[in-house]
Amino acid sequence: MPRIDVRSPMVANVLRVLVAPGDAIRPRQEVVVLESMKMEIPVEAPSGGTVVEVCVAESERVTEGQVLLRLEA
Repeated sequence: MPRIDVRSPMVANVLRVLVAPGDAIRPRQEVVVLESMKMEIPVEAPSGGTVVEVCVAESERVTEGQVLLRLEA
């Protein structure tokens, strides 16, 4: 099965991680909420699948393009 990396769209802090390994998710489901300049930025899954790995933790600073989590389609 193909693996899909969900990446950060910008430099930000991880405010909330909304999924855990093993969770089944649907396309466009919010999986992580980032915070930048006092604004919350939801990150959505590009497709449905199962969460294989969460690569970040809440309060962690991430860079643009950094992998937030991995899905198996």
